[in-house]
Amino acid sequence: MKISKKDVEHVAWLARLGLTEEEKETFKEQLSRILEYAETINKLPTEGVEPMTHAIPMKNIFREDEAKPFKNPKLIVENAPEQVEGMFKVPKIIE
Repeated sequence: MKISKKDVEHVAWLARLGLTEEEKETFKEQLSRILEYAETINKLPTEGVEPMTHAIPMKNIFREDEAKPFKNPKLIVENAPEQVEGMFKVPKIIE
């Protein structure tokens, strides 16, 4: 599949990129080669191959979300921009 200069200009416009004429020609050639390679992949026999999201089995390990006491609460607010009596000071939003 060949990409035209007009296609490159359209993609550049969508991405809000300003390209020189030389860059447009370079990208036209590069994108054409990428799509040609993708077409060779489409020719591979995939009958009977199940769709997958990962090449290897993945397993998420979740833990229960439980509150636990923190041993040194002063460390929590140590880098806060403002603090009062060991707590974060935030702007008042409700009157």
